Amino acid sequence: MKQFSNRYIFIFATVMVAIVALVLSSAALLLQPLQEKNAEIEKKRNILASVGVEATEDNAEKLYEQYIIGSFVLDNTAEKVEGVDPFNVDVRKEQRKPIEEQVFPVFVATLEDGSNTYIMPLEGKGLWGPIYGYISLKDDLRTINGVTFDHKSETPGLGAEINESWFEAQFIDKKLFEDGDFVSITIQKGGAEEGDPHAVDAVSGGTITSKALEAMLYDCLANYVEFLKKNSE
Repeated sequence: MKQFSNRYIFIFATVMVAIVALVLSSAALLLQPLQEKNAEIEKKRNILASVGVEATEDNAEKLYEQYIIGSFVLDNTAEKVEGVDPFNVDVRKEQRKPIEEQVFPVFVATLEDGSNTYIMPLEGKGLWGPIYGYISLKDDLRTINGVTFDHKSETPGLGAEINESWFEAQFIDKKLFEDGDFVSITIQKGGAEEGDPHAVDAVSGGTITSKALEAMLYDCLANYVEFLKKNSE
C-alpha cells in the first residue's frame, strides 16, 4: 500500500508539473503579441517625448504617424543601409557587434513650426543597470532640440533623476560641436558654468550615473558625427 501511494504521488506530481508547464507556455504565447504591442507603443512615446510631444498609450500611434515623417538606418561610414527597418533595430544588441557591422537608426520628425528634427536612440550602462533614451537635434544638426532619458535600476532620489523633466530640460539648445569639432555634452558635478553651451548640471548625489550618461551621449553620438557633418546647414 505504501509503495502504491508513493507511485501515485509521483505520477500525480509529474502530471501536475506537465499541466502547469503547458498552461504557462500557452499563456506566454497568448500574451506575447500584447507585450510586443505595448513595447512598440512605449517606444513611440519615448521617440515623441524627445521632440516635446507627450503621448499616451491611447494616442501614441496617431501622434507618431502625425509627427514622424521618415526614418532610415546608417552604417559606420554614414551611408544609408537599405532593407533594415529603423524601428526594429535593437541598439543594445548592435553595440555587441563589431563597429563595421553595426547600424544606426535615425528618425525624422516635423514640428509645429514646420521645421524638421532628427532623432537618435541612446544606450549605455548606468551604476546598477542599463540607461537609455533618445536625443533630437534641430535642423542644423548641431543643436539639441530635446532629450528623454530612462533607466532600469538607478538609485531613487539620486541617479534615477536622469528621467526628471528638470534634468532633461537643461539639454535644450545645447551644442554638440565647437569650431567644427564634435565635443558632445559634459555633465558637471557642482554645476555647469553659466552660459556654457556644451555642459549641464549633474544630478545631485548621482555623480556616477551622471558621468555614465555623459559617456553614453558621447559614445552613441560619435557614431553619427560623419552624418551630422555631411548634412548640417
